[in-house]
Amino acid sequence: MPLFPGVLLALTVATAARFLGEHYSAPMMLFALLVGMAFNFLAVDERFRPGIEFSSKTLLRAGIVLLGMRITGGDIASLGLSTFLTVVGLLTLTIGSGFVCGKLFGRGWRFSLLTGGSVAICGASAALAIASVIPHNDKTERNTLFTVVSVTTLSTVAMIFYPILFSLLGLDETQSGFLVGATIHDVAQVVGAGYSISPEAGDISTIIKLVRVTMLPIVLIVVIMTLARSGGEGREKVRLPLFVVGFAAVTTANSFGLIPEAVTSVGVGLSSWMLVIAISALGVRTNMKDMLQLGWRHVAVVVVETLFLLALAIAAVEIGLAGR
Repeated sequence: MPLFPGVLLALTVATAARFLGEHYSAPMMLFALLVGMAFNFLAVDERFRPGIEFSSKTLLRAGIVLLGMRITGGDIASLGLSTFLTVVGLLTLTIGSGFVCGKLFGRGWRFSLLTGGSVAICGASAALAIASVIPHNDKTERNTLFTVVSVTTLSTVAMIFYPILFSLLGLDETQSGFLVGATIHDVAQVVGAGYSISPEAGDISTIIKLVRVTMLPIVLIVVIMTLARSGGEGREKVRLPLFVVGFAAVTTANSFGLIPEAVTSVGVGLSSWMLVIAISALGVRTNMKDMLQLGWRHVAVVVVETLFLLALAIAAVEIGLAGR
């Protein structure tokens, strides 16, 4: 079985990451990356390569498909039109800010899209999904890993400091819940920050975050169509991936109650495992030396995008567009 050694390695790293995350209250995605990078020397071993590539690509796509079980149409409808449109507007402007920051700091369009999309939508999962549909070059894998590391780290910082900031601004539980869900990158950190404020804030922040996740396949389709029409580099490689169709199909089925609750519970848990395994495999494939050569401009792009999203969301709440 050529896949077995590599898959087993990724699974072992993922298991260690989950253990560390659960026992030390830190992001398991970040642990998965760091522990995986410690095994980079195995990435060139022909015994491990097939399974590592399978884990970082096929399992990733399967995990994203199963993410659709987190979301229902009822969750979206409960927000109200104004709040929903505000979330979509924040997402769109944040992705746009990625390209502006990329120009300012001399980064390419691929990196701008990766970072802008991950900040706007759902952190590490969005970065991995976007990376899978854009034409690759020799920097794509390195930039993807950097994006995953940076948004996960910033999510952890935000989980700690955003609730304090929102309290200092005198915002109520509803407003704080909206801001947590609209501005923190990764789902786990949104849940942690939201419920640290109150159960009501936690519920609101989770729904807002899942609406952002719902936008993932739409953004992917827009990216694919834009690349296909541009006639530029990589046009011939652009196709609508099956996992995007699968995500949309699973979300639709879940919205209509066609998936039993027991299956949904198992699917959500399985999705979490698949994504951690995929990120573990990506960590194994990445050389730390390449990461250290990226420079401060990469960091600046992600930080500015994050602060831009935060400022926009606070402004939206202050003028009454959301969180009421």
